[in-house]
Amino acid sequence: MPSPYRALFAAPGSKGFSAAGFLGRLPVSMMGIGVITMTSQLTGRYGLAGALSATVALSAAVAGPQVSRLVDQYGQRRALRPATLISLAAAALLLCAAHYGWPDWVLFVACVGIGCVPSVGAMIRARWAALYRGTPQLHTAYSFESVVDEVCFIFGPIISIGLSTAWFPEAGPLLAACFLAVGVFWLTSQRATEPEPHPRERKGGGGSALRAPGLQVLVATFVATGAIFGAVDVVTVAFADEEGHKAAASIVLAVYAAGSCVAGMVFGLLHFAGAPERRWLLGVCAMAVSMIPLLLVGNLPFLAVALFVAGLSIAPTMITTMSLIEEHVPRAQLTEGMTWVSTGLTAGVALGSSTAGWVIDAAGARAGYGVPAVAGAVAVAVGFLGFRRLKRPAPGRGGSVEQHSERKERHVA
Repeated sequence: MPSPYRALFAAPGSKGFSAAGFLGRLPVSMMGIGVITMTSQLTGRYGLAGALSATVALSAAVAGPQVSRLVDQYGQRRALRPATLISLAAAALLLCAAHYGWPDWVLFVACVGIGCVPSVGAMIRARWAALYRGTPQLHTAYSFESVVDEVCFIFGPIISIGLSTAWFPEAGPLLAACFLAVGVFWLTSQRATEPEPHPRERKGGGGSALRAPGLQVLVATFVATGAIFGAVDVVTVAFADEEGHKAAASIVLAVYAAGSCVAGMVFGLLHFAGAPERRWLLGVCAMAVSMIPLLLVGNLPFLAVALFVAGLSIAPTMITTMSLIEEHVPRAQLTEGMTWVSTGLTAGVALGSSTAGWVIDAAGARAGYGVPAVAGAVAVAVGFLGFRRLKRPAPGRGGSVEQHSERKERHVA
């Protein structure tokens, strides 16, 4: 591990909460694709599979910010454990309903409950922010977390799809639920690094973090970005199925995440001059352009190469997004602000996966790659329209992390 990353773990407790966060985040990459694989295995209906995955994502989009708001008010331990128990109970209902062929509406009800899963990534980033706020190490920490996210998306789909296709259809979602339980309860047992809660003031200062104009732009853009991710997942599974190698979809999706992982690792070692919002917009444009080659895909090896290149723009864009959140969201609402961006992504995943499922059922997998291409174009349009809001950080926020880092690095140089 390069020394800037190794130095992060000099802080007491950082290794423990990072390891717990890794386990707790694996279900994010496993559950959606596991539901798709399980449902398609049991019913052969990609439309239903995409709709169920979309329901999980939409439910998480609604419940996630509310859970994170409670975290900011009452602390991670008090808020996360009840939310996790609800999600686990719903996962058990889903597995039983799928196994015994219960009516479709039961599957949808269970997927709504699964959406109560907490945003573990936001919880870990909040712990890093409490340790390194206002220092260059926070940029490195956010970069490391983006790499961890991508490692989860490398191994999560492989595990989930592999188990559901080689063992039994419900195996992927079942293991995802187990990882969630272990990760969250391990994380919340670590009290020393838990950020201090910020009870809402009674003077009327406790509105939603989403009121910040800059955060609104980030969330709206990431709805379209999430549609890219959701559509790519569903279409890739269907495309591999059409090619006669359904299990290979996990490898291809892992290559997609590997591209982001490599880019995130390198990006964390660099320090940039200039406004972060410009790099953010450039990253959004790069993600959109990278979807165009998928329209020309003809086989799985070509698809893997195209997705690796597409993945190179993901982690740098996400890292820069976290720096922008710190500029536009009050410190007492940082966890909620980070979760709102995740909410935008999950809402987009819902839209992209369900739309892609319908397109696949109607016109086949190759036509399905038109969905992420359109979503990329929408992301670019929203990013340009809202760019001026991102150039005006809110006063009094705790978000000059990246600028502080750059000034310090230039001074040292």
